[in-house]
Amino acid sequence: MDADHAVLLVLGGVGSGLTGSMAGLASLVSYPVLLAVGIPPVAANVTNTVALLSSAAGAAAGSRRELRGQGHRILRQGALAAAGGIAGAVLLMSTPSSAFERVVPWLIALSALALLLREPLRAWYAKPGFRPPLSLAVFLIAIYGGYFGAAAGVLLLAAMSLAAVEPLAVTNAVKSVVLGAANLAAAILYALIAPVNWTAAALLAAGCLLGSWLGPAVVRRTPERPLRVAIALAALSLAVYLWQDSGSPHPPGA
Repeated sequence: MDADHAVLLVLGGVGSGLTGSMAGLASLVSYPVLLAVGIPPVAANVTNTVALLSSAAGAAAGSRRELRGQGHRILRQGALAAAGGIAGAVLLMSTPSSAFERVVPWLIALSALALLLREPLRAWYAKPGFRPPLSLAVFLIAIYGGYFGAAAGVLLLAAMSLAAVEPLAVTNAVKSVVLGAANLAAAILYALIAPVNWTAAALLAAGCLLGSWLGPAVVRRTPERPLRVAIALAALSLAVYLWQDSGSPHPPGA
């Protein structure tokens, strides 16, 4: 790998870590960078999942304030996410991705709308006699994260935002760690049986670690509503991009 590609991967990792820890959209940056340096789509998909492990680590390090007292919650939801991540990785390696690829833009668009309409949806969620289990949402999103992954963080942030009344920075921090458990489970399987490009993964991971460490500080200092709207608009943009690309025979990333 030449020096230009190495620099591009590190810089792409910084951008990916920032967007991932702030908005759950790491793959919007990292996957195109992997393609740009010449890595084939399937290898880029699994390499991306492995590299983004450092994003979860950096986000956790930068979110220590928000994560205080969240240990039990993270363990419970992280275990569900890890199980889902393994299931998603097995699904990716054993079945065609074309059908799932077609539905992904719609999932992302729905998650963006959930963020935009969070308050009325939260009131509906909290009505007596009706409370869809967050645990089921975490497990299903983790399957998606292990299999495909683009904007899994947006989906998880939307689900968690509806289920808890707390500052967005806290929800975002918990989301990053829980999603990291899904990525870790999937990455272990990919490391054993998938075509991971380890050089690219290491360079991208180095940048992700820095970007994700800086991201929580930006979230902490940003007014909640504008940040939530920005995340939703970015998710809608990604949904449009993936919808336009849905005719491709390859998955658009993890």
